[in-house]
Amino acid sequence: MPTWIFFFFTLKLPMLLCKLFTHECFVSFIDNVYQDGDMVISAFLPLYTYQTSQHTEGAENKDVSARIAPQNYQFVMALIFAIEEINRNPILLPNMTLGYNIHSAGAIGSETVVSFLKWLTGQDRLIPNYTCKTKEKSVAAITGTTWEISSLIGIFLSLYKYPQLSIGPFEQSMNNSEEFPFLYQMAAKESSLALGMVSLFVHFKWNWVGLVISEDENGVNFVTDLIPQMERNTVCVAFMEFIPVTHMMDLENTYEYPIRIMRNPAKVVIIYANTDSSLGVLFRRWEYILLWRIWVTTSQWEVVTSMRHLILDSFHGTLIFSKRQGDISTFKEFVKSVRPSKYPDDIFLARLWEIYFGCAISNATCKSLKNCSSRGNLGLLPWYLFDIAVSTGSYHVYNAVYAVAHTMHKMLIQEIDIEGMKNGGSMDFPPLKLNSLLKNIKFMNPGGDPISLNPSESLHIDYDILNFWDFPQGLTYKVKVGTFSPYFPPGQQLSISEDRIEWSIGVEQQIPVSVCSEICGPGFRKSLQEGKAACCFDCVLCSENEISNGTGKCCVKCTEDQYANTDRTVCIQKAVTFLALENPLGMTLASMALCFSILTSFVLGIFVKHQNTPVVKANNRTLSYILLISLTFCFLCSFLFIGQPNAVTCILQQTTFGVVFTVAVSTVLAKTITVILAFKSTAPGRRLRWLLISGAPKFIIPICTLIQTVFCGVWLRISPPFVDTDAQSEHGHIIIMCNKGSVTAFYCVLGYLGALSLVSFTVAFMARNLPDAFNEAKFLTFSMLVFLSVWVTFLPVYHSTKGKIMVAVEVFSILASSTGLLGCIFIPKCYIILARPEMNSLKCRRNRVQWK
Repeated sequence: MPTWIFFFFTLKLPMLLCKLFTHECFVSFIDNVYQDGDMVISAFLPLYTYQTSQHTEGAENKDVSARIAPQNYQFVMALIFAIEEINRNPILLPNMTLGYNIHSAGAIGSETVVSFLKWLTGQDRLIPNYTCKTKEKSVAAITGTTWEISSLIGIFLSLYKYPQLSIGPFEQSMNNSEEFPFLYQMAAKESSLALGMVSLFVHFKWNWVGLVISEDENGVNFVTDLIPQMERNTVCVAFMEFIPVTHMMDLENTYEYPIRIMRNPAKVVIIYANTDSSLGVLFRRWEYILLWRIWVTTSQWEVVTSMRHLILDSFHGTLIFSKRQGDISTFKEFVKSVRPSKYPDDIFLARLWEIYFGCAISNATCKSLKNCSSRGNLGLLPWYLFDIAVSTGSYHVYNAVYAVAHTMHKMLIQEIDIEGMKNGGSMDFPPLKLNSLLKNIKFMNPGGDPISLNPSESLHIDYDILNFWDFPQGLTYKVKVGTFSPYFPPGQQLSISEDRIEWSIGVEQQIPVSVCSEICGPGFRKSLQEGKAACCFDCVLCSENEISNGTGKCCVKCTEDQYANTDRTVCIQKAVTFLALENPLGMTLASMALCFSILTSFVLGIFVKHQNTPVVKANNRTLSYILLISLTFCFLCSFLFIGQPNAVTCILQQTTFGVVFTVAVSTVLAKTITVILAFKSTAPGRRLRWLLISGAPKFIIPICTLIQTVFCGVWLRISPPFVDTDAQSEHGHIIIMCNKGSVTAFYCVLGYLGALSLVSFTVAFMARNLPDAFNEAKFLTFSMLVFLSVWVTFLPVYHSTKGKIMVAVEVFSILASSTGLLGCIFIPKCYIILARPEMNSLKCRRNRVQWK
């Protein structure tokens, strides 16, 4: 024998039986209401609930007592209403009346057993294994609303193969056909409730949510469905409190639960339980403590509407997921017509009238009322005391009665074993045959909703989202603010009217915030905190050239042709740039190149005009002409580097630069050798005179130029320069520039030019002290020194710069080195020609030579 049954029969049952012999009309869990009929539908409903009363100052000093549950009494009215509606229906069960036998089922298992044994034995004095019933008219039992009540009664009813219809929330454990073969659940499985709640959290960007769950199988199943949905949508569990399903005497010292809830920063808390569970009792005791939270719950949790009215209600702003259901058209009018005078044998109605209409129950009958007004009706009560709208449980009761009626009607139509069913002029409905039809019954209820007791035929449920309002002066409402339907595509399943929602008192924001970490703003990314949930993170600025749009999940790198703004919020298209002529730097370099090329042409014109003067004739005027022309081209080749590069200019840049500078440097070398030969050939007996007379130094220029031309040809053959882009050197810009192609070929050209310059400098340096009328050797030495200094400085500067600055450095080096040659070699001669013409004569030249 199970321990609880032994405990019940040895300890609890005698104490409950003692109460039957007192003369006072106390609240008894064996109270019942009976209405006779040809067939009777029995019901075991939680009509009494535990309430708290404060007897001393302070929220913790409270007593727990039992009293009639106003909202649960609506189950009774729904049952009576359905039976009376069927009895008036000439089509459904004609020539037959239905009755009812309503018993109270307690929140404690032993109380439910007492009520069940009274129904089973038909006695007020309970004697096990003995019954006073002479005939059993009951055809089915309606039980609920908790799993404890239905499963406990189901164990007993299964022994008699008696049909049982549960009106509570769907319980997976009771769906076991082996353990409960004759139990039918009116509620469909709430497979979409978890998805609906998480969709609500995602909509309001709540990712830090607390859970307060009743520690029963239904609560565990709900959490099992909820946690994966939360993880998929990055919603984290701030805390999880499982409230044990315990006896009322064990509810003392339970204030550690609300303290832990209030200490947690989570502003949104899910409550999942039944009103009649121990969690419901605890929340009534904690009403002074649990303030300023946004509670998200279901319509099964009616603590918010059953608590006494407070000006500052703890549950103001609660969001309630209520199953969408049909309406019973005349039910509200029926509720308003219910009075003790209409149902004088209803002890539950009498107790309700005693509480809300100031009536007194007579001790003689414990049913009749004294000092009562005949004008009272339940419709006059505020809805938070008694809501006349059909609740989910009442709707299930209504459908359960009709399910039994339609099953009986189907049996009559099919005339199943009519002769066997007749007994003394009345009809019997064997439980086995009733079960065989009941499990497959389908019908349309009077409201037009299809009803089926097969749990596999209703996989999804639509929900209405209600908002609980509690204002001063008793203004309390449940307002529909949204819907959730799993049949719609993702993203369209939730519909919410934010402007209609009243948030809990103490929440100042228009939409409350419940997050572990504030959402990272644009330009920042999440950095998870070690050892904490995924919703807890730090915000880190995106790296260079990366952006984030405010989701904070990660930073996205901008493409090569884009760059991130300073705030790292948007990628901006990079502007295409190059060393343009319109650019100040490009314009300056171009102006310098133009001016120096004009100056060189001017010098060439002076030399041509004064070609027969000693200064021009000195050191071979033909070489001077070649050098001036090559320097002009050196200046002009700078324009190849300025402006938007293209395939032609990229090829011409380096090749033209290499060739014209080779001509210039080789011309300087030829002039230097000419000076040396001129000096050496003046001495008697010198054999070098024929080299000077034959013009041998002039062949140095084509030979050196030819070698450089070969280098350039090989370069263009192997890997010629091409147009390229540089998106990294200058922030926010894409630089169009010439890629040199073969770097080796480029340095070969540059190296050859450097070697030729070094040879020219060395030869000029060796001839610097040779006597010359116009100091030609010294000028050549100094010009090559400047030339080499420019290009030696060019190399490190060139490699340390990028983009168009690199191009500008190369152009500047071209201009500087060319200017060095022009200035050091020709400016002194122009000075003599233009400013000191008296020095530009043969007599002066001879004097200078003699003086030296």
